[in-house]
This record gives sequence, structure tokens and C-alpha cells, in this order.
Amino acid sequence: MFVCGSCGYESPKWLGRCPGCQAWNTLVEERAGRKTAGRPELGIALAKQKPTSIVHIESGREARVLTGIAELDRVLGGGLVPGSLLLVGGDPGIGKSTLLLQASNALASRGHKVLYVSGEESARQTKMRAERIGALAERMYVLSETNMEEIAAAIDDVRPDLAVIDSIQTVYHPSIESAPGSVSQVRECTGYFLRIAKIRGIATVLVGHVTKEGAIAGPRLLEHMVDAVLYFEGERHHAFRVLRAVKNRFGSTNEIGIFEMMESGLREVANPSEMFLAERPAGASGSIVTASMEGTRPMLVELQALVAPTTFPTPRRMTAGVDHNRLALILAVLEKRLGMFLQNQDAYVNVAGGVRLVEPAADLAVAVAVASSYRDKPTRPGDVVFGEVGLTGEVRGVSRIEQRVREAEKLGFRRVILPESSLKGWKPPRGLEVVGVQTVGEALRAALDG
Repeated sequence: MFVCGSCGYESPKWLGRCPGCQAWNTLVEERAGRKTAGRPELGIALAKQKPTSIVHIESGREARVLTGIAELDRVLGGGLVPGSLLLVGGDPGIGKSTLLLQASNALASRGHKVLYVSGEESARQTKMRAERIGALAERMYVLSETNMEEIAAAIDDVRPDLAVIDSIQTVYHPSIESAPGSVSQVRECTGYFLRIAKIRGIATVLVGHVTKEGAIAGPRLLEHMVDAVLYFEGERHHAFRVLRAVKNRFGSTNEIGIFEMMESGLREVANPSEMFLAERPAGASGSIVTASMEGTRPMLVELQALVAPTTFPTPRRMTAGVDHNRLALILAVLEKRLGMFLQNQDAYVNVAGGVRLVEPAADLAVAVAVASSYRDKPTRPGDVVFGEVGLTGEVRGVSRIEQRVREAEKLGFRRVILPESSLKGWKPPRGLEVVGVQTVGEALRAALDG
């Protein structure tokens, strides 16, 4: 039997293209397991449900358990929900296990039972890592096991409030005759943990491996089964780590948590704006500060651009932290609307600190940084720029203006260049100059020539 690694489609023969998701070369051969009478019993059954009118269903806020790590609680939407199933992914060595070990220790220190199951390390290795980061709570239990039935027995024995499975790709079920990490094993084991979490009311966290492209390894069905998917991002050569929710049934998917990797583990960054701007050079061209909204949190980051004559037939366009297609769009606007000849120039754009900006409010800052480097004119050190750029060269309004401006004022910036259409309905704070612009040309004159 051949199974698609993306959608789980099953075929009796190998196919180059999956009929289910139309992806190429995703079918993997799986050995057919022996027939079983049904799914393994969990020792407790769900009560039979009858259809109920939605107006008669009792609703209320989910009971949450604070992990003790404020940045993690922010991303989760206010804490762990009992009975929820979470999936945490990220590159190898980025700090997934360290973060979950610290969260487990914080919960266990406040009286909650935690079961930490490691399929990649022995109990002794886990203890050594826990000693390094100071995570030695009495009510945190460690198990080194990959057999699904043994893990289920340990959960029944300990009855924890939180179970951490590190990682789901190492767990296997004996009734399935395929290797751990295969499509069938990952799908069945995840479904098993899902039923344990819902029936027992245990918050369960699965750690997932990622592919070379950065997606979580295994069938795409895996992300649909869980209640929340969290990605741990960042460069291993940078100290900062970003925890981002891409799916969350109990909270917003726009929130992020900022951490700094230290020798003793991960440390929360309470004021990320100040940290990201600490090493900003003074008087350098191609550097500008922009205000980005990550969920409900405003964040100021430094955006850098370097424009230099190319030695290639086709100029290079490289980005780090900004969408490559947005850079191409902004360069085209600068050429067409402002007469900048960039066809023989290489353009490089970078967001300092390893942050990734996904909202279009960073467009105007990219345009100002590129023009500053192209003209070799530095911007004012006290300026903050944000706004969306349209194809006709207009600057469009963005959301949550007041939070962005207050963050700039709090960090001592003296002037904000923003879309003129966003000036309505609020009053700028005293001592802060606010410049409204309608076009990219006006923004460049204010930032570089004013």
C-alpha cells in the first residue's frame, strides 16, 4: 500500500502524482499491518451524545492553567486548556525541548503533575539538561519510551495535568507494521494521543520534526487534528527566538512570544523593541525603524537595506525577514513612480535580530531604507516609518495606529512618518511629531530631504 505524506491518500500502486492533493512524489510505500478488532481501548468511554440545539448548549470560558512563562501563555491565548492537544515544531537545536522542559518545571513547581516523555534522549540525558537550566521540580516525571502502549500505561499511572511527547516521530504503535515516523504511525499515534487528551482531560504537547522546507514532517492531517500549532523560529546564530502560533482554537493566531537563548536556558524578553534596537548604528544610510504589530503587541525593529551596483547580468534581490515578492513590488514602484534606476543595482533587505515581518505595514520602511542606501543619505535616528505601499505609489492606511505611535514615544523616538489617512479619529501624544504622507515621494522627501 502506498500512502501520500501530505494528505494521507492511499493507493494500491505507486503514482507520481497524488490524486488527492495533486502533489508530486509524495506517495510512500507502507507495509499493511495485521487486522485488529478496533482501536485500543483507553479504559473509559465517552458518554453517548444526542443532537442538541445550539441555543441550549451551555457556553463559558475555558478553564486555563498558566504555565508560569508569560510569553508562552500569551501565544497560547492565556494558558493551557485541559484536554487540548498542541503541536510544537521548529528546526533542530532551536530550543523546543528546552522551552517545554522549562514550562514543565514551572507547572510542576506550582503543584501540577507533569509527565515528560522523551523518545530521543535517555532519562539520564534529560536529567543533565534539566540540571543545566535548573528544572528539577519534584512533581515532574520523566520517561524514556517510544512504545505507544507503554506511554499510555504511564499516563494512566501518573494521571498528569500536562503530558509532553518529545517527539511524535519517534513513537510507534505495535499493531502497525511500519517504522516510527512513517505516515501511518504518526497519524495513528496522534489520533491515540488526541483521544487520551479529550477523554482524560490532559493537556498534551507533541513535539514535531520539520522538513528541509520548514514544514512539520508527516502527513498534513497532523496539523488538522491538533488544537494548536506553534512554530519556534529563529536563527541558531542569533540569540533571539520567536514562538508563533499558526493555528489556535483557543486564542489568536497573531500573537508571538520573544525569547533569548542563554546558557541557562531561554529567557523571556519583556520589551523586545528595546532589545532589537540596542545595536542600531548611528548615521548609517539604509537603516530605518518600523513599527510592526504582532497580535496585540506593537514592536519596533530596525530594517536595513543595501543597494550596490551589480556585476551580474541580472541584479540580485535578497531578503531576510521580509517577503521577497514585496521587495520586488516596492523596487518596481520606486523605478516607475520616482525615477530611480535600480535595474543595474543589487538590493539586499534585512530585518535585524532575525525577526520576520509579514504585514504590509512595513512596505514604506522598505522603500525608505532602499532609497536611503541608493542615495547614500542617512535617515534621522529619531524617525519611525510605517505604511502600506500601493502600485500607483500611494501610501495606504494601516491598523492600530495608536499602539504603534505609543510604542515609538515610549522608546524616545521624536518623529513618526505614517499614512495621512490614518490620522483621523485619534490625537497624537505631546512631544511627538507626526507626519502624514499620501505618496511614497512625500515620505522620501520627509525622511531624506526634510
